[in-house]
Amino acid sequence: MALNARAKSKNNQTILFDVFYDDGSRSSNRKVPASECAGQDEENAAKAYIAEQDRQIAAASGCLRGDIKKITRSAK
Repeated sequence: MALNARAKSKNNQTILFDVFYDDGSRSSNRKVPASECAGQDEENAAKAYIAEQDRQIAAASGCLRGDIKKITRSAK
C-alpha cells in the first residue's frame, strides 16, 4: 500500500490559537508546540509563548505588536 504524500500526520504536535490584541487586531491560527502547553494552565503557557514570538518578530522587524488581550483555541 503506497502512502499518499499529501496525507496529514496523525500525530498533531502543534495547537492553533487565535490571539486578540488590546488594539482590536486579531491574529488567527498561531501555532504553539503541544509540549509548551503541557500542564494545567494551557492558555497562559500559550500566551507566554506567543508573546515571546511577538517580541522576537518586533526585534527583527522594528514593528511593535500590541499587548495580548485574550487567547482562545482556534476552531478546527
